[in-house]
Formats: sequence, structure tokens, C-alpha cells
Amino acid sequence: MSTEVIMPQLGESVVEGIVGRWLIAEGEAIEEYQPLLEVETDKVNTEIPAPASGILLKILVPEGTTVAAGTVLAFIGQPGESISKGGDATPDTRANGVAKAKPSGDERQRPRPSGQSVFTPVVSKIAAEHGIDLASVDIRGSGRGGRVTKKDILAHIEGIKIDGSAVEELPPWEQPGTGELFKPSEEVSPADVISASPVPEAPKSETPRSGTSARSSDRVVPLTSMRQAIAEHMVRSVRTSPHVTTVMEADMSRIIAYRNTHKADFEQREGLKLTFTPFFVQAVVEGLKAVPEANSSFSDEGIILHRRINVGLAVALESGLIVPVVKDADQLSLSGLQRAVSDLAERARARQLKPDEVQGSTFTITNHGVSGSLLAMPIISQPNAGILGVGVIQKRPVVVTTEGTDSIAIKSMCYLSFTFDHRIMDGALADRFLAVVVKALERWG
Repeated sequence: MSTEVIMPQLGESVVEGIVGRWLIAEGEAIEEYQPLLEVETDKVNTEIPAPASGILLKILVPEGTTVAAGTVLAFIGQPGESISKGGDATPDTRANGVAKAKPSGDERQRPRPSGQSVFTPVVSKIAAEHGIDLASVDIRGSGRGGRVTKKDILAHIEGIKIDGSAVEELPPWEQPGTGELFKPSEEVSPADVISASPVPEAPKSETPRSGTSARSSDRVVPLTSMRQAIAEHMVRSVRTSPHVTTVMEADMSRIIAYRNTHKADFEQREGLKLTFTPFFVQAVVEGLKAVPEANSSFSDEGIILHRRINVGLAVALESGLIVPVVKDADQLSLSGLQRAVSDLAERARARQLKPDEVQGSTFTITNHGVSGSLLAMPIISQPNAGILGVGVIQKRPVVVTTEGTDSIAIKSMCYLSFTFDHRIMDGALADRFLAVVVKALERWG
């Protein structure tokens, strides 16, 4: 009997996904647990393994189709075997490209309001935060059964039609910028820290048109879902928060000396390389404890101070950037942080992260220094209050004062840039946070 390939539910709040790419063609052999297809959500791309060994008999859902969790995507069996009749073999694809799964018993018994949209708790929360009465507005739901998705409500808030026919034009100074990655320095390798600006969450309908047309001699590279998500969130973040950046430098000599002394023992004991990332996370935790406003979010009702400290770490991928989150970072030791960081980074690059693992950050760290950059002004990952940019660690001469006498010494220095939401913090408070981070790094251990 053939085996169904089912669209999984990739997180508690994720009820649908996009079939991004089939990694195996119809008629090809596949082993159990071998990657079969890529599934995209608005936060992460995930490889789905084959549930059985055999031949990919039939693909039911084409690439680029949005389907609900539980939808039968394909069948795996033996050569010449007939497809199982135990489920809906052909997805019912509506005009908006969403394929419906066969309803469960609970769904069949649950009445749907006639002529009205169905709202999820996430949608209701967003609507409440923006003072929207869902009972009095007409929002066309693009989810299964007319369900209004997060994308739909955010598009309504922005005054943009879901089909993209009425996208607001932005002035040139609000257009998303571009960046280029360079060869990493010899002193800090890509595996040591984290990289570039983060990929936050955003609805696809928010991408502004640039007003630029390609010439006949130009080559147009289509936007991937990840690149589009980056563009959307970066534009939305700049339009949401007044960004201010303050810069300090830290002497990393003590941490480098400790790491050089203990990295061999650490790797033998833990089975992991000791990188710089957990040191920066620990320093940020100290700063967030000292200045709770840096671990907050802005709302119309007031500043929301988060009790949990969840640190997002930007990781570079071939197709863009993603920000896995170390939950409750303040509860982890140095080795615990290293395990969490290594695990998240490895699974991020293997596209094995779950959507829940890139949600819920209360602060973000991004290491632009991994590509040799000295200084940068990163964009805040909404709805965080700030983001710490880590520059390259390099040796340079600095003035050292000992018992009133100045001298020049060679130190391993690093610029730290803290971009913060000026609605939440002023310069003095932001400087206090960054000063605590610097002190924690320079006096570590």
C-alpha cells in the first residue's frame, strides 16, 4: 500500500505552508528520511524528509502552492503500485492558490459563520493591538475556509490589497538598501559568531514597488520568498521605529586569552568548538538585566517589558539571512549557550529549523564583522527595542593608562554598535546598556 506524504504543521501557530521545491522527481527512488521537498513559511524554509522508502509515485501539489497542514502532497510506493484511496488524492486548490486538506472530524462538525471570515487568535490579537473591530470590517481571508491570516490583517492595516494591485509607492529615501558580503577576516571565522542583518517576519503584501524598470540589457533575478521577506521587514521596520545608533568599542583581550587557553579542553569535553558567540550573548544578557527597556517592545498602551530574555542570532544562508532564537538565554551557562547556538546555526544552514524557533526574540545580535566590517548600523528586528551589531575583532594600538602613566599597547578591539528604538529609549539609557555590555566583555571571568 502506498504511503501518503503529508504537509506537516511546522509550529503551534503555523497552519499552512508553501511547497517551495520538490527535491525528487516523480518516478525517482528515495530512501526513508531522505530530504523530499522544501516547505516555505513566512519565516523559514524547511526540508521535509520522506516518510518511507520507495518510488515517488505521484506529486499532487505543484511547487509554489500554499496548502494547509494535513494536506496530502504526494504518494510513495513500489514500482507499478496503485495510489492509496485512503485519503483525498487530489487537493482542492482554490483561486487564491491554497489547497484544502481533507477535513478532520472536528473540522467537519465545527460550524463556520455564513458570509463571515474566520479569525485566528493571532489575528484577533493584532487587531486588538491596532484598535480594529473585526466584526465591523470586511477583510477577505486567504486562508483555508476563508480564514483571515496574519498576512491578511497586516495588509488591511497597511491599506494594501492582498493581490498587490494597490501597493503604496515609497519615496526614494525609504527604499530598501543593498549590501555586499566580503571575505571573512582570519581572526574571526564565520563559524565563530553570527552574521549580517536578520530576517524578520513580514507579510508578503508589504513589499513596495521601487518604480524602477529593467532595461533590455539587464538581467532580472526573481525574488525568492526569503529575499522578499527580508525586504518587506526591513522597510516596515524603518517606517515603524525611529532608528538611532550609538557606538562603543570593547577590549576583547581577556575573552580571547580565555578562549585560546580553554578551547581544546572545551571541544574535548563538550564535543563543540568554543566560539565567540556565547560570550557576546552573556554580555548582552547582563546589559538587558541592567536596562530592562532594552528588552522591551513599544505599544500604544505603553512600553512592554519582557520577563523572558530571548536572544535572536542572525545566521547567513546562501539564499539570505535567518534569525534563530535562543530562548531564555539568561538561564544558560557558557557551555549551554554554545550548545544552543551551534545547534540552531547548524539546523538553520541545513534548513531544518521550525517556525517556532525563529519567533519570540526580545533582542537581536548581528555580527557584520564576520565579513571584515568594522562598523555598521543594523536595522531593528521588529518588535524588538534594539539590535547589537558586532564588528570584526582586530588587533590595533590603543592608549593604556596604568597608575597615571599612559602607554601604547596592542589590544584585540571590537566596535559594538547599538541601534535602538528612540520611542523607547533615549541616548543616555542606550549608552548605559551598551556600557554594561562592554564592561561585561572586558571584565569577563
